[in-house]
Amino acid sequence: MSKSLYEWQLRQSEPANIDFLTEIVDAGYSKAFAEILWKRGIKTKIEFDQMLQASADDLYDPFLMHDMDKAVERIQEAILSGERILIYGDYDADGITSTSIMLEALEMLGADVQSVLPNRFIHGYGPNKNLFAEKIDEGIQLIITVDNGVAGHEAIDYANSRQVDVIITDHHELPPTLPKAYCVVHPRHPEGKYPFGELAGAGVAFKLATALLEEPPVELLDLACIGTVADLVSMTGENRKIVQLGLEVIKQNQRIGLQQLLKVSGLDSQKIDETSIGFGLGPRLNAIGRLGDPNPAIELMTTFDEENAEHLAKRLDQINQERKTIVQTITDEAMAMVNPEHEIHLIAGNGWNPGVLGIVAGNILKQTGRPTIVLAIDDTGSAKGSGRSTEALDLFAMLSTMRDLFTHFGGHSAAVGLTLPAGKIESLQAEMNQYVRENQINLDKGSIIVIDEKLKISEATLTLITELKKLAPFGTDNPVPHFLFEGVFLNNLKMIGAEQQHVKFSLTKDGQQLDAIGFNFGGKIEEMQQDDTRFVGDLEINEWNGQKKVQLKLLDFASEGLQVIDRRAKHTWTQPLETGKTMYVAFQEKSKQIVAENLREQVVVFDGQTAVNTAGYQQLVVLDCPSNVEELRRILHEGAFDRVYLFLYSADEAYLNGMPKREQFKQLYQFFYKQQRVDIRYKLKVVSNYLKIPEKLLIFMIHVFSELNFVTIDDGVLQMVAAPQQRSFEESQLYKRRVQQIKSEEFLLLSDIQTIRNWLKNESSTVG
Repeated sequence: MSKSLYEWQLRQSEPANIDFLTEIVDAGYSKAFAEILWKRGIKTKIEFDQMLQASADDLYDPFLMHDMDKAVERIQEAILSGERILIYGDYDADGITSTSIMLEALEMLGADVQSVLPNRFIHGYGPNKNLFAEKIDEGIQLIITVDNGVAGHEAIDYANSRQVDVIITDHHELPPTLPKAYCVVHPRHPEGKYPFGELAGAGVAFKLATALLEEPPVELLDLACIGTVADLVSMTGENRKIVQLGLEVIKQNQRIGLQQLLKVSGLDSQKIDETSIGFGLGPRLNAIGRLGDPNPAIELMTTFDEENAEHLAKRLDQINQERKTIVQTITDEAMAMVNPEHEIHLIAGNGWNPGVLGIVAGNILKQTGRPTIVLAIDDTGSAKGSGRSTEALDLFAMLSTMRDLFTHFGGHSAAVGLTLPAGKIESLQAEMNQYVRENQINLDKGSIIVIDEKLKISEATLTLITELKKLAPFGTDNPVPHFLFEGVFLNNLKMIGAEQQHVKFSLTKDGQQLDAIGFNFGGKIEEMQQDDTRFVGDLEINEWNGQKKVQLKLLDFASEGLQVIDRRAKHTWTQPLETGKTMYVAFQEKSKQIVAENLREQVVVFDGQTAVNTAGYQQLVVLDCPSNVEELRRILHEGAFDRVYLFLYSADEAYLNGMPKREQFKQLYQFFYKQQRVDIRYKLKVVSNYLKIPEKLLIFMIHVFSELNFVTIDDGVLQMVAAPQQRSFEESQLYKRRVQQIKSEEFLLLSDIQTIRNWLKNESSTVG
């Protein structure tokens, strides 16, 4: 069995309405695409048409949001009276774009406005009392937070004490008690009436800008789009409209800083989509805040100086490269500290950069499948970091029950940020373990992947891919369609990449072929090559030399039943095994030598008679070839193994050397009869060369002579027996076993792995 990385869920719905299917097909779309629409909740042609088009008129009235009227009135008052206004943002991509939106909107209105983003290493996340004090001392009279604020009690209380109003605009989880701000603009405020609660910080800022300007500022939709995509909020409802509209604004390519950022990212503004934002623009905007002062990013997004924009874009790109290196180093160190006995991974290290720990936690979550919190311990004994979780555990809800441990805490179900004294780390680990156990949360399940449809290879067409793009932009709650292929065969498998970490292959069935690529699946090729493997992935277009072909981008795979892994080549014996309780079996004592010295005591030498205790073992490693394949069958029958690794070492190379000919036995007997006494410890090679009999075969023949009492061997010295009883070589048990050994090795070493796999599966399943 090969367990999938994810928990697969096939998207379910009642059978599609015939009228709907007919209407969509009549409009020029495939039946497969129509059924995908139906399963995604699009049940009429009108709904489909509305999904395809986006207009600023589709956006909701911003005044439905809580305190929007108060915020607009206070800002207008500040502008009219010439008050100095501060936009206080966040250091991530959403915060950067939110701040830029608000800054440009207020500049359009003639406000005396400036912005600041906190430095995460100096000020931390959210409103900071010292930074507020600094800006108020400089003359700031009104503070507007964007993409933060609902957890900023201390700083906002301080601003109030200085008679400075604070307008909070935020979208993060609301704490039990809100700060005493002048007003709180939040799409999910319990006293509000806003119909869509999943806006990003940039979306909330855009709504405030709309309210202030009395119409949607279309020219700011590029920023709202980037912030929405980068913050991984739900790609449904109004967010989807913001991104659709924003992508069109980006294609108009009017923002100088964005032009330069696209250039260093290697992106074409005319081909921009949510994927290029998520993997190209977002990481570069996030990186600057992870490693230092994020404020140059605001300058990049709002500058009119092309030379300055080029300089700043290159700087962000360089910082992103540095970020990648730091992330990889910390990930490697943190993975080495993972304790598999804990329900949740809580890992802390000295000197780590706290700005990248969210990415590190995500990497470890992906590799282990378990919720992970990674903390950096500083010189003051404070531990600060981030956590990431799966659908199985609401991380924010769990940690909310442990707030007394933290000095700072915030986030949502899948991602949190926290700070606590290093001395409380052990207590946090114990409380999290207890919480999971008491609430009977099953963390062994992987993250859920929803599969839209089972497809035949013949249905994976260029036309379908073109149709699927109509569902974009993709993101949270509107994922790229995933497809399941089963009952297919894997061919043309090869490893690619500088470190052979990726794989390319083909899926075939009924004369049809689908090319596929699997990134970072290089270590899984043995498991993929089972005859009942099912594959899940996304369809994409692979264009090469002007030719377009459909390609499957592999996301996951799984196989049922016994897995048989071919490790018969000597160079594969040191390759790592899958995790799981492993039984090592040998049929000869000397075969222990092929495993590491620390494993040799674990090797069970099977004598063909004594029963082997296989209880609890998930994996079987067969070190050598049995003299009779029936012995291997017995062990498999007695166990319940998921996986069998076949090393099949042959110490005597019986099949290679074969059986001695009668003439060779006669020749050797005559040699010993003539010599009478031979010290075979030192003369074995000489005898082998003289008689032209391979050394291993010669050893076997000597053992047969000894068993038949033709010779005696004492302390390495062979002595002929006077007048031995006449006996046939075929009477020797060693001779008989070698005949069997040769047959066993011929089958196990020379058969292709599929033949052996089928034999093992049939044997292990039919014995009863």
